[in-house]
Amino acid sequence: MLRLLGLIIVLFGVILIYDARTIAKDKFSFGDLNEATSGLKIIGSICSIIGSLIVYVSM
Repeated sequence: MLRLLGLIIVLFGVILIYDARTIAKDKFSFGDLNEATSGLKIIGSICSIIGSLIVYVSM
């Protein structure tokens, strides 16, 4: 069960990294798109690392 939660967190992080620009265009309305994109990519990277650590520890 814990491994499944870790994989879902990794999936969420990878989606944030890959689709950061389109998510920033759709969800946020402020002008600086590059800052929002880099912020989403950083959050996605952190989520991917945390999720993969959960999967690694639950083995």
